[in-house]
Amino acid sequence: MTPPRVFGISGWKNSGKTGLAERLVAELTRRGYRISTIKHAHHDFDIDKPGADSFRHREAGAHEVAIVSGARFAIMHELRDEPEPRLDDILARLAPCDLVLIEGYKREPVPKIEARRLDARSREPLAPNDPHIVAIAADHPVMENALPVFGLDDTAAIADFIVTATGLAR
Repeated sequence: MTPPRVFGISGWKNSGKTGLAERLVAELTRRGYRISTIKHAHHDFDIDKPGADSFRHREAGAHEVAIVSGARFAIMHELRDEPEPRLDDILARLAPCDLVLIEGYKREPVPKIEARRLDARSREPLAPNDPHIVAIAADHPVMENALPVFGLDDTAAIADFIVTATGLAR
C-alpha cells in the first residue's frame, strides 16, 4: 500500500496551529479532497470521561476500546507500558485519503509549514533549525526571505501551496 501524502503544521504553543489546521481541512475538503488529521499532544490527554462505559472498560484493563455509533467510531488504545507509537505506525492505521495534515510532531522529517503568532509561547523561529519547514504562516511581518511566507489567515494561498508541494493537484 502506498503511504499517504502528509504535510505538517508546526509551531510553538499558541502559535495558531490548530486554527490553521481547521481552516485548511475545511478549505481542502471544500475543494473535493479527502483529508485526515493527526494531532500530537505533548501531555497526558483523555477523550473519555470518568463514569462512561468505555472509561470503565479501560480502567478495568482493556487494551483497546472501540466506541461505535451510526455517526462515528473511535478506538482508544491504552499504551500502558508501551512506548509512544511512531508517526508511521499511526499513519498506517488511518483509512486511505488524499492527504494527512499533521499538527505538532515538530521533529518529524515531513514537509511542514511553521505557524507563528505574536501571542505564541515562544517567538523563537523553528525554520532555521528544521530543514523540513518549507514555508511560514505568520500574523506579523517576517523578514526571512529563504522560504515562502503567508499571512496566517490566508487559508486559500496556503492550501494552494500545500496542494502543489504534495503533488495533490488534479
